[in-house]
Amino acid sequence: MARIAHLSDIHFGAHDPKVVSATEAWLEEHQPDLVIISGDFTQRAKVDQFREASAYLNRLRAAGFRTLAVPGNHDVPLYDVTRRFTAPLRRYKRYIDSDLCPWFENEEVAVLGINTARSLTIKDGRINREQMDLIHRRFEAVAANKTRILVTHHPLFAMPIGEGSELSEAVGRHDDAIRAVCEAGVHIALAGHFHRTYAEAARKMVENAGSALVIQAGTATSTRFRNNELQSFNWLHVNRNNDLELQVIAWDGQRFTRGNHVRYMFEQDNWNARPLMDAAST
Repeated sequence: MARIAHLSDIHFGAHDPKVVSATEAWLEEHQPDLVIISGDFTQRAKVDQFREASAYLNRLRAAGFRTLAVPGNHDVPLYDVTRRFTAPLRRYKRYIDSDLCPWFENEEVAVLGINTARSLTIKDGRINREQMDLIHRRFEAVAANKTRILVTHHPLFAMPIGEGSELSEAVGRHDDAIRAVCEAGVHIALAGHFHRTYAEAARKMVENAGSALVIQAGTATSTRFRNNELQSFNWLHVNRNNDLELQVIAWDGQRFTRGNHVRYMFEQDNWNARPLMDAAST
């Protein structure tokens, strides 16, 4: 079993230091095999914000955790127009990770991160042809009984978590991106961006979406809330053959506590959710 902590939208520069420290304490207590951070390390891609984010990552790594990170749209300078278009992710690569398509693999899972942040858009994301080819190449050699996980900042799918009753926006080249994920046999698509937790089988949202389970993370440490949803992150237990448990770890104003807990099993060509009453599992 792989134990994965999925954090997103930590937004140093608009963060709560108490919550930051609480994430570290929770991770040290529960010892994940992998910590995933799916973008928006900073609020405005400033050097001091990247330094704080880098220090946070370095503390996690010093504690012995493997990490996998991708940038978000807030990690691209917004007001520094020259840097935005000539070196949009230079600071990210200096302070966070020089690899924009990181890879992790163990006996249970294979995880690929893809950068969806772009200079030409303020908040939207895109996947290009080269990245689609990479998704194919990386996952084609993975054993059939391992769970294939794709990590992006921007969701690949439009979901019912937009403002009001609107659907959220999906990445650019949406149809081609979905086709690439389907053909590569991706089982789980992790993302952030909207600061709201959500999980659903992709084929319930998009026709011909393949076998992906879409899992969104809320904001882990920032004070930028959506729909009054406080800070949270996801805790996944991933077994072989597409069997996993997902639990939301939510901030209650004082500490992180265990929230919604669901088991997902891939049966008869579809993901089926089975709520779990016991919130005390590790």
